Amino acid sequence: MICPVCGFENLQGEDNCENCGADLRTADIPMPGSRFERALLNHALGSLAPPAARSVAPEMTAAEAVGGMRAAGERALVVTSAGRVIGIFTERDALRKLAGSSLDGVTVGEVMTADPVVLRTDDSVAVAIHKMAVGGFRHIPLVDGAAPVGMITAHDLFRYILELLA
Repeated sequence: MICPVCGFENLQGEDNCENCGADLRTADIPMPGSRFERALLNHALGSLAPPAARSVAPEMTAAEAVGGMRAAGERALVVTSAGRVIGIFTERDALRKLAGSSLDGVTVGEVMTADPVVLRTDDSVAVAIHKMAVGGFRHIPLVDGAAPVGMITAHDLFRYILELLA
């Protein structure tokens, strides 16, 4: 790690620069270089007013879930148990895991993505973009503690970025 104060090249993981003693613990935290970067790093997801996510129980049949999603124009459901997020069921799950097979007796709990990545309302837009890009996600449940409070989507993030660029 290169010291931002004196330019000395330190070993990765050092807390202080061996040359000048400068604190290196926060040297790798990204600093925004432009208004755009600042907006991505400092804008909390909760302020985007993400839509509430519909929660379903893992015992719900996949046929009911798919029918409800279709009727409401939803692309993802949060699967909860005792008020905690335990999974997510998306249109992608339906296509990959259910296409060409009978839905009789199949529950959401059997085909959901268990233990999904979640975001908090105080996480930044940059964190959401990173998690979506790395994981290949289009929907991530938004939680307060362990309880679902919304769903952040790639569409929400694209809309925010377009507003910044306009």
